[in-house]
Amino acid sequence: MAVALLHFVMPVDFSTNICSLEATGGRTLAPRSDCRVRYRNRNRWSLYSPFSEPEKGSKFSIYSSLVANPVPEAAAISSEQKVYDVVLKQAALVERQLSNKSTLEVKPVAFVPGANFLLKEAYDRCGEICAEYAKTFYLGTLLMTPERRRAIWAIYVWCRRTDELVDGPNASHITPSALERWQARLEDLFAGTPYDMFDAALSDTVANFPVDIQPFKDMVEGMRMDLTKCRYNNFDELYLYCYYVAGTVGLMSVPVMGIAPESRATTESVYNAALALGIANQLTNILRDVGEDARRGRVYLPQDELAQAGLSDEDIFSGKVTDKWRHFMKNQIKRARMFFQEAERGVDELSQASRWPVWASLLLYGQILDEIEANDYDNFTKRAYVSKSKKLMTLPKAYGRSLPRPSWKKKELAKL
Repeated sequence: MAVALLHFVMPVDFSTNICSLEATGGRTLAPRSDCRVRYRNRNRWSLYSPFSEPEKGSKFSIYSSLVANPVPEAAAISSEQKVYDVVLKQAALVERQLSNKSTLEVKPVAFVPGANFLLKEAYDRCGEICAEYAKTFYLGTLLMTPERRRAIWAIYVWCRRTDELVDGPNASHITPSALERWQARLEDLFAGTPYDMFDAALSDTVANFPVDIQPFKDMVEGMRMDLTKCRYNNFDELYLYCYYVAGTVGLMSVPVMGIAPESRATTESVYNAALALGIANQLTNILRDVGEDARRGRVYLPQDELAQAGLSDEDIFSGKVTDKWRHFMKNQIKRARMFFQEAERGVDELSQASRWPVWASLLLYGQILDEIEANDYDNFTKRAYVSKSKKLMTLPKAYGRSLPRPSWKKKELAKL
């Protein structure tokens, strides 16, 4: 589960010049005048709606729809099925790797073929960027083994650079063709031909861990959609959005973070939990930033659920907290928390050294939802954030949650 953490405690601006026009291959990009917006139009599916009730006699029936699950073959391919197929592929890759070797064989830091700089320098720079822009997450990575730590830093930097293509200082110049070049560059680094030191670090990471390219491609696809879409008809579309921009990070990171040797959970369930954490974090981002997004003409909330609550885009643009809005937000927060609950099921299945940053992300992001409630659901004029003192108090708690549970406690949890 994992660096959906990467969306964790990060400032909006990213001034470090690692995502300049150079990031698209060194070519000048044509300026564009149209507004950048976020995305997605996909087939419908049956995710839990907070405006519907669970079936009678099923205490927690809605949980099965919180993450990716198979659907009947005769049904139209939904967002859930598309994501589920990716989850299965990632789980199979790790299972194959574990069946071949009991432990990961990590190559020593060495020169990248054809390059004049050491991989150690590349990884160190990735760590510096992670420390600067995701301080709490960076602290958590220090408990990992050096090999896993460096690999997570490399993934973090690539994800951040990718996000900055459509949200950074050069975003007005980004076109679909620029993203095509970025994806070609991604494919090159997976093939062992990096363009710069940051690519070199990730290229070395994917050569040493069973990391698949598909989640990386999916994140680029999210950036493509980010250029053209600013409304979501239903939660099917919003779910796919959250997968592309955040759930993918979890799938990238599980092979690096590792699954605990004593874990009895299926690899698929661990990936599903990682996916759930990414979805939960992104839903939280969306709920926190409603006012900020509205001022940019964007609404990242399901249009059908707004209508069911008696609300419209105009209500959001007016920025007035009404009883209808409070009721709507309570349901949206409820759904986000249910994804967090689903994510919790998989954290303890990770290798022990990898659990702390994941628990920190989960607990701190969950507190953002608490702050929205404390602000009386005014996410139009107030930005919910977790204070530094609360962050500091949460870190020991996250560390405590990351420690192995007594066997008797595990047996009790298994009965739930």
